[in-house]
Amino acid sequence: MIDLKGVGVTYSNGWRALSNVQLKIDKGEFVFVVGTTGAGKSTLLKLLSREETATEGTVKVSGQDLSSLPLHDLPAYRRKIGIVFQDFGLLPNKTVYENVAFALQVTGASRQTIRRQVPYVLDLVAMSHRPDAFPNQLSGGEQQRVAIARALVNEPFLLLADEPTGNLDPETSLGIMQLLNHINLRGTTVIIATHDQAVVDFLQRRVIAFDQGGLVRDEVVGNYRATEAQEETA
Repeated sequence: MIDLKGVGVTYSNGWRALSNVQLKIDKGEFVFVVGTTGAGKSTLLKLLSREETATEGTVKVSGQDLSSLPLHDLPAYRRKIGIVFQDFGLLPNKTVYENVAFALQVTGASRQTIRRQVPYVLDLVAMSHRPDAFPNQLSGGEQQRVAIARALVNEPFLLLADEPTGNLDPETSLGIMQLLNHINLRGTTVIIATHDQAVVDFLQRRVIAFDQGGLVRDEVVGNYRATEAQEETA
């Protein structure tokens, strides 16, 4: 479903964020993207959401070359992708229900669709009991669950998460990752950029590692850090 060939990204200030990346991700996979700050993790997610475009190579998602995606088709493409951020990004003056519904309203969804989809995704993320709460009345973990519900309400085929547990305690972080794992098992492709070693090691899913813009490791079942044997052969 995702195919990167010879992908490089160089920003206007000369910083080379990615270099000669070759990567394939199949439909329904769950992938952790790891590496130090500045290694290229967030740039990869920005390429897939078409927030950035490659300066070299090709990025294809479901057969579509994102570099040649017309601007007028970009909103429709992004509506098929769910994005979850570290800072939750909830609207403070809207309730849980309204925050999730807003993601549908901006696409022109009907009231019937909103009444059907919002309760469904709130139940999926275990937040159906607090539809009338405002973000400042929720814990960090609850806010992230609402953010995930908002990302899922348009039924995306791909969910991108950039440090989704960065502001959460270890126990809450594990709960959020288990939720994302559950969503993946329902068929959504999930790609997560993270520094959270504990959850990566716990879930044991595919791990791709970046270093200075290069893809340096790709394991079907991996840990946050390379094993000693891998380091010796690197």
